[in-house]
Amino acid sequence: MTSVLARYAPLALIAIAWEAAPRLGVLVLPALPPFSTVVLAMGRLVIDPELYVHAGASLMREVAGLGLAVFIGVVLGIVMAWYTPVRVLFNPLVRCVYPMPKSALIPVMIMWLGIGHLSKIGLIFLGCLLPVIVSAYNAARGVETVLIWSAQSAGASRSEILREIILPASLPEIMAGVRTALALSFVLLVSSEFLMAREGLGYLIAFMGEGGIYDAMFATVLLVSAIGFLADRAYLALMRRTLAWRE
Repeated sequence: MTSVLARYAPLALIAIAWEAAPRLGVLVLPALPPFSTVVLAMGRLVIDPELYVHAGASLMREVAGLGLAVFIGVVLGIVMAWYTPVRVLFNPLVRCVYPMPKSALIPVMIMWLGIGHLSKIGLIFLGCLLPVIVSAYNAARGVETVLIWSAQSAGASRSEILREIILPASLPEIMAGVRTALALSFVLLVSSEFLMAREGLGYLIAFMGEGGIYDAMFATVLLVSAIGFLADRAYLALMRRTLAWRE
């Protein structure tokens, strides 16, 4: 309990400072309501059925885009590391596009796919694909050569080496890359819904901000943060369970 309290004490300090600053006049900003007002607005939001319509739309886009990025990214990254022609073809493209700000793709997605679900899914997919490819590629390339030579000397085929040695040895770094992509996917989701959506949590934040409903706007921001935090904790638990054999 002491460890948990110490870990989350900074959040409590931020909440106290947030509550005190507007009430004491330290920050006189109409767009910054006290923390208690935001909490009350959150209570009203969670009993509003419309919130769950927006949350459902956002989570559907999140799961679809990230799921495609993880599946294709892991396969492509490992194939790039294992087969030279594929690496020669894709590696320069990945290295050139990787540093590009992913939010810069939003106008492209609007032009190509409109403002429906496909544009958000496409943005999350493209934005998360590159980190997964790079992590899978580096993980597969970093497998100890001695293990591969030992398997070859024992008569293992390339497919058996890939399945029995490369994939298990690469799994920790691949899963770490997927965790990075998970965090990035929430950023891309909300950013895209700000600009090109008629539903979703990002759209709800922008709509309330434009309407001057700042307490509900901040409440929605905190809800998105909570969803992202819980998703990260759940994935971290999955990582620990999946990689328990390393202990």
